[in-house]
Amino acid sequence: MLGSGKSPATSPRQQRRKVTEKTMDPIRKLGLLDNEDIRLMMQGSNMVKIRSSRWQKSRSLRLLEDGLTVWCESTKSSRKAKAKQTFAVTEVECVREGCQSEALRRLSDSVPENQCFTVVFKGARKSLDLLCPCEEEAQRWVHYPLSVDWFCSLTLHTWIRGYLRRADQNQDGKMSYDEVKWLLQMINIDLSEQYARSLFKRCDRSGDGRLDHTEIEEFCRELMRRPELDAVFRHYSSNGFMLSTAELRDFLGDQGEDASLNHAQTLILTYELNDWAQKNQFMTQNGFTMYMLSRENDVLNPDHTRVYQDMSYPLAHYFISSSHNTYLTKDQVTSASSTEPYIRALCQGCRCVELDCWDGDKGEPVIYHGHTLTSKVPFKEVIETIAQYGFKTSPYPLILSLENHCSVEQQAVMAKHLRTILGSKLLTNPLSVQPQKDLPSPEELKGRILVKGKKQLPHLGQTGSCASFSSSSDDEVASSNKNTPKKDPAKVCSKLSPELSDLIVYCRSVPFCGFENTSQKPPNEMSSFSESEALRHIKDSGKLFVRHNSRQLSRIYPSGQRLQSSNYDPQEMWNGGCQMVALNFQTSGEQMDLNQGRFLPNGRCGYVLKPSFLCSLTSNFNPENTGGGPGHVPTQLTIRIISAQQLPKINTEKASSIVDPQVWVEIHGVAIDNAKDKTHRVDNNGFNPQWNSTVSFPLQVPELALVRFVVEDHDHTAKNDFVGQFTLPFTSLRTGYRHVHLLKADGSSLSPATLFIHVKVTRKGVPIKTVSERIAIAKGNA
Repeated sequence: MLGSGKSPATSPRQQRRKVTEKTMDPIRKLGLLDNEDIRLMMQGSNMVKIRSSRWQKSRSLRLLEDGLTVWCESTKSSRKAKAKQTFAVTEVECVREGCQSEALRRLSDSVPENQCFTVVFKGARKSLDLLCPCEEEAQRWVHYPLSVDWFCSLTLHTWIRGYLRRADQNQDGKMSYDEVKWLLQMINIDLSEQYARSLFKRCDRSGDGRLDHTEIEEFCRELMRRPELDAVFRHYSSNGFMLSTAELRDFLGDQGEDASLNHAQTLILTYELNDWAQKNQFMTQNGFTMYMLSRENDVLNPDHTRVYQDMSYPLAHYFISSSHNTYLTKDQVTSASSTEPYIRALCQGCRCVELDCWDGDKGEPVIYHGHTLTSKVPFKEVIETIAQYGFKTSPYPLILSLENHCSVEQQAVMAKHLRTILGSKLLTNPLSVQPQKDLPSPEELKGRILVKGKKQLPHLGQTGSCASFSSSSDDEVASSNKNTPKKDPAKVCSKLSPELSDLIVYCRSVPFCGFENTSQKPPNEMSSFSESEALRHIKDSGKLFVRHNSRQLSRIYPSGQRLQSSNYDPQEMWNGGCQMVALNFQTSGEQMDLNQGRFLPNGRCGYVLKPSFLCSLTSNFNPENTGGGPGHVPTQLTIRIISAQQLPKINTEKASSIVDPQVWVEIHGVAIDNAKDKTHRVDNNGFNPQWNSTVSFPLQVPELALVRFVVEDHDHTAKNDFVGQFTLPFTSLRTGYRHVHLLKADGSSLSPATLFIHVKVTRKGVPIKTVSERIAIAKGNA
């Protein structure tokens, strides 16, 4: 199909060789075939796939010709299994060298560590533990550049080529009209029969009813045209053929970007491919398209992809990415406990993880959801995992929330493991010997691990005195409402090990006793609230809760009734200034989308500075009544949903199924700002649907608002199917023409699927005018 010749004398074997050569064209252009390791990876490697000491199977791995796809042998014959025989390198979260998975760690004495590695996928797909025949072969795979950015110039090209290869059913290097129709179904576009035949005929220059490589490329170029980008280009180009430097600067000004001469010239040098245009400082339509498709036009402010906020404020002034029952892989009753969820949470920037600790066999404490059928994982293994991955993604402090159900003896073992494994990372003493008015800052605590739990104070007596567990359940008992009968204190207390108590420095768990004397409370005291308690405080005493949270840390946890690990709405808790809004990271959905969006900026470091009106002991901000008060900045957000590109098929089992997409835009913020609106649906086109629909939202407290884009497949008879989404803070949203890179339900990339939108923001009734509008006003006043 991707061969170039038409000679009838060419043998099938020669044709297949030409197909492979053509498929490798983009790989050659990047010089990858000059790399001996990559050539050997394309030939394939024989390995052993490992699940346990008893389950070990021989498997072959091979890098395919596109350089982006890995084929993994499977003995299963089901359609689902065959679909998982290949994976794209863009689906890989990381490759861990050595025995770093649970299965490989347990076999570390019987397998050579330097020959093992683990492929960890984004989303819910299970990791792949592999043993190579030699260290050299393992190193070859471990160090292959599995990076989306590194392959950015290949992605679109290989995406379409991958489909072309699958559509060429007889693998003869050419495509008949029937094969073209199948291709269109695979890439989720339903062209009319008349237009499809017309386009095929126009590209079939040889007139033999089959498209060769060159003709296929032309066919694809026609499919990939972006008329909406052409329209933007023509709007700014005086002659319709190219943009002068001045016209490009006008466009940049309207985008709200650097419109300096130097920046415009830099863009021309970067994206303009025409030598004459580049030399004369013009940007052609092709150069403009290249620029608009680049990450420079992402909807997320690029300055916010690094740590840009001041990290020297007290800990209580930040939202902190937090996980509930971090050890669980699925539900709260029967799922497995594992170190893997800790790794995934930490790699997502989570800065507070939970350890539910119970007495284990042979004097070693374990972590699991007590009194359920969930499996157990050794406490020591979890601490070893935290030591290894705690600061891979973020350098800022990591908080271990201990839910302590252990005997004094095993608490001492916990303390020993914490000290010996974490070493100097573990904070065991205050940073200052002088009493502090506020908690230290994330900057001061950089690289340190803090333990949250109950602390035995000197006046409570010696070892063996009564101290409540740091468990969520007992916090709930301690702070329950007056209508709930209180349990006997003797039944909800436990002896506390002095060794473990000594490790509690800045996160001392105490029952919440009301909002009185907030300013006199020690800053290191913090309380946990169930979701229902927190909501009650927000609705009944919103202003007081905000003031409390300006100085004390609060941790919110899901209701115990959420047995399937569902999540509550975190936005309501952030509105009240709560810092540690703990969610079940293993459960995808709208709530985790919001969490991912909240912590998307500031370099995804897991700490986001709260708005100033949530950081004052005298704040008058009330999340339930925001009109005219602090944070009230009336703002109008207007978004035009122009088009989408390359949306995936939802019903992959049915070849003729095509997406009928529609887009929702949602605002999540204070109660008065919560809203959503949608476009009309576009029938039978997931490839390049066009809407040109405008939605507009009035915002009262924009600093707390999140904007969520959701694409659905419209269904007349049932609930619409989810296609993709992207969520970000309003304060990180860029104005102008932007691309939104969609994510899957599990938060991983849905590349190359995007939305193309235009964003306009008006504040306090005064629009942020575009360059052309400002010029028109100036001319009118002249």
